[in-house]
Amino acid sequence: MNHLVIDDVTTVLGEKELIKHISLEVKRGEVLALVGHNGAGKSTLMKTIMNMLEKRTGKIKIQQKFDQDEDLLLYKKHISYLPEEPMLLTELTVFQHFQMYAMSYDLRKEQFEERMNRYVAGFDLTSKLQAYPEELSKGMRQKVQAICSLLPEVPVLLIDEPFIGLDIYAVDYLIELMQEKIAKGTSILLTSHQLDQVKQLADRFVLLHDGQIESEGPIEQFETISRGFRYD
Repeated sequence: MNHLVIDDVTTVLGEKELIKHISLEVKRGEVLALVGHNGAGKSTLMKTIMNMLEKRTGKIKIQQKFDQDEDLLLYKKHISYLPEEPMLLTELTVFQHFQMYAMSYDLRKEQFEERMNRYVAGFDLTSKLQAYPEELSKGMRQKVQAICSLLPEVPVLLIDEPFIGLDIYAVDYLIELMQEKIAKGTSILLTSHQLDQVKQLADRFVLLHDGQIESEGPIEQFETISRGFRYD
């Protein structure tokens, strides 16, 4: 079953086409790596999937039944997003961010507490629950955003450059949690300049160039392609 289907999607900002008629699918429990130079359209595509940027053409569906255009709220309850830059609210504490995400995804109290306590301990944030974002380092803010994104159990997880700013222990723990999600059937669309992690996690790749798909295939084939491709 395809958990995420993107069909002929075009995204325009002003008069510039940032994404040009892209179609791709991500199967249940599959990790698809979006690769390409800076400015190729990777983050733009993720923001389009999240409806943070409006598409001009095409359709996006989750599990072949939750349509971005027909019921955006229901669609968003089936997708979670870990952005490259943490999107934290200055007026909320770390714990209040977690509460907000739990409420947004209708997590039961016991589910929320069990997952939150485990993730907070794993990311070594137990002492920061009452802190505000401006009190945290960049790496800590990234950990908070990662926990927010991982709290819900959703069929589709978007992860944009998750390892930037994280220490080696946090990177290992995040990969462990991602692998748990994958084992349960979560589909992941991933971007990262850390090619070792990409090759460790991904099943397939899609190479973007100037907002279009230039090539795609099993992740093993990216070794051959990347030899002539300077990855920024």
